[in-house]
Amino acid sequence: MALAPCFKPLPLPSPSPLPSRRFSCSCSAVTQPDSSSTSLSSSPVTYRPAVILPGLGNNTGDYQKLTLTLQGYGVSTVVAKVSRIDWLRNAAGLVDPNYWRGTLQPRPVLDWYLNRVDEAVNEALKQSQGGPLSIIGHSAGGWLARVYMEEFTEANKNISLLLTLGSPLQPPPKGVSGVVDQTRGLLDYVEKNCRKAVYTPELRYVCIAGRYIYGSRLFGNSDPATSIPVSIEQSVPDASITSESGTLISTGATFRTRFVGQGYKQVCGQADVWGDGVVPEVSAHLEGALNISFDGVYHSPVGSDDESRPWYGSPAIVEQWIVAQQDRHIFFKEAIVRGSRRSENS
Repeated sequence: MALAPCFKPLPLPSPSPLPSRRFSCSCSAVTQPDSSSTSLSSSPVTYRPAVILPGLGNNTGDYQKLTLTLQGYGVSTVVAKVSRIDWLRNAAGLVDPNYWRGTLQPRPVLDWYLNRVDEAVNEALKQSQGGPLSIIGHSAGGWLARVYMEEFTEANKNISLLLTLGSPLQPPPKGVSGVVDQTRGLLDYVEKNCRKAVYTPELRYVCIAGRYIYGSRLFGNSDPATSIPVSIEQSVPDASITSESGTLISTGATFRTRFVGQGYKQVCGQADVWGDGVVPEVSAHLEGALNISFDGVYHSPVGSDDESRPWYGSPAIVEQWIVAQQDRHIFFKEAIVRGSRRSENS
């Protein structure tokens, strides 16, 4: 969300009506696996245990169905123990002068959350007998995972995959009228102090965004010809996957799209962009990571419907990203990948 000194414009998709009911997925990465690592083999597939990090306002129970879905694939999971009332602990930041300056740091305000993550990671390490782990961070859990990996270096040695689901991973732009940093500087801290995303055999960052609804400006009509500056390289191969369910919402400016657009604006500085209803697509990707976008995918398990409003953890969506858990260098099943260029499709 923070703008780099030099950046490239990302052309925004047209907000024309999209009546199709499907899931489409496009992916990008600065460094792609070599061809030898992307072929399927007959060797047994093994999965790392996964630690799930709840998003802001969510609790452990919200991820019960995702846990069962992952277990169906043979992925043992541990969800960090968080209740909704726990989030009120963040109010401690109000007494910190840095909160009002917009320079708040994760610690000590979020120590309670980081300690819950550490407990979950240590529990998962027992299951893996010291082997590699995956971290699955939903929403705020994605950038909090980056803080955890920076601060708890001992446990970090066993983390080989960070998978983020609809996480606001970049700080909002400064100096944009009507934009107030909702994190009060926390994402600025993460960008400046946490290690950059990578996609290597030792550690992979996979960032998944949703394109559920296109936002609108509060006044006037949205201009699809406008572009938003981001520091992410976008001209990389895509892959598309279709399904029988999932709906994209882009029917022109309505009260709903204007309301959603104002939320997007607080995160990325612009209202008329695609997003999952809470987090804009451009904010949920990181330079250096394998970046994925799913059409028709909603932000949260709360208020989602696996059929008409699936979220990132719905079974049909999990089926597409589950191979990121495998101990081999592939992401999509070879039979359903079709390579293309984003520049040719925009």
